[in-house]
Amino acid sequence: MIPIISIVGKSDSGKTTLIEKLLPELTRRGYRVATVKHDVHGFEVDREGKDSWRHKQAGAHTVIISSPQKVALIRDVEKDSTLDEIRRRWVQDVDLLLSEGYKKDVQPKIEIFRKEKHKELLCSKKDNLVAIVANKKFNVGVPCFQLDDMKGLSHFIEKEFLKTKKKREVSLNVDGRPIPLSPFVSDILTKTIRGMVTSLKGCDPHKPIDIHLKGE
Repeated sequence: MIPIISIVGKSDSGKTTLIEKLLPELTRRGYRVATVKHDVHGFEVDREGKDSWRHKQAGAHTVIISSPQKVALIRDVEKDSTLDEIRRRWVQDVDLLLSEGYKKDVQPKIEIFRKEKHKELLCSKKDNLVAIVANKKFNVGVPCFQLDDMKGLSHFIEKEFLKTKKKREVSLNVDGRPIPLSPFVSDILTKTIRGMVTSLKGCDPHKPIDIHLKGE
């Protein structure tokens, strides 16, 4: 299951800025990350007069905008979705889901705190707080990182949420050089290869499998 981490904090604490700084470091480590922004006031993603806007105004329940580079979906909902519901319905092909907000959701939370703006933390361990990013030291039983320590924070996320406890089941070498694989890619390769081997007579898919490709 794709892990979820909520970036939370009081108003003007810098939640969006933290995500902007964290994403490049996680991407550099080979992970694919999805993000979700919680807006209790509602939002609009299309401009008046555009074709997709006209479709929605005409009564479409769901509007999908597709191009060779990206796809967007606009859909009516009956209630505010939890992060687990969003993960099950809309998120796939990624290693991690980062949310901005959702302070009342049950998912693990990393709180950003600035001492010049706030006096106390928004969350505690009972709220599933797992780490703090701040310009002040806290001793509340969870790791505390400096505001600019994205490497330290990424290492924490990688260790606690992205690294499996067991040894990687698949490795990739190209021209003798090992290629790092994210957990998602590793899982897909493992399932695909073992699935194909299962269909071959006399092959045990649970035994070690070696595949060598040469030439074009």
